[in-house]
Amino acid sequence: MSRIGKEPILIPSKVEVQIDEISVRVIGPNGELTQSVGSGLDIRQDDGNVLVERSSDEPKVRALHGTTRMLINNMIVGVTNGWDKVLQIEGVGYRAELQGKDLVLSLGYSHPVKIVAPAGIEFEVDKNSRTVVVKGADKQLVGQIAAEIRSWRPPEPYKGKGIRYKGEHVRRKAGKAGKVE
Repeated sequence: MSRIGKEPILIPSKVEVQIDEISVRVIGPNGELTQSVGSGLDIRQDDGNVLVERSSDEPKVRALHGTTRMLINNMIVGVTNGWDKVLQIEGVGYRAELQGKDLVLSLGYSHPVKIVAPAGIEFEVDKNSRTVVVKGADKQLVGQIAAEIRSWRPPEPYKGKGIRYKGEHVRRKAGKAGKVE
């Protein structure tokens, strides 16, 4: 049995969980999220907890057991506390700013890069324009938007310029060795 899948998920007092045969809907102070559920899994609410149980030991159902439990848990955490990803911008002339709710990046291109905030996503930029925070209730969407921002200028190994996740280690390379006589 999945060690993660058999753990009950505690429902906080300000969160409402609605379960039907094909989906789970979680409503909380930070929004509303819905996740479809694979067949072969029984999800039920019991005494302030959500339990995910599997009906058979087929490999497909076993694979989805722990994953489904964590997706529901991430939804509950997202609507109560929210998720965030912190990106750091390194490089001369590279900076970020907010225009309304949208993020505008200056990354050395001939044009600024504008990233429109989808529904449920907020951007925060620090006063030095070197740190961007992507916030939202949906963990998957926050990670996807952060990855798209990073893909505009991934960190390069020679000077370390680019956009990186906070705490990400970029392995540096030595430049040219020079002329040997």
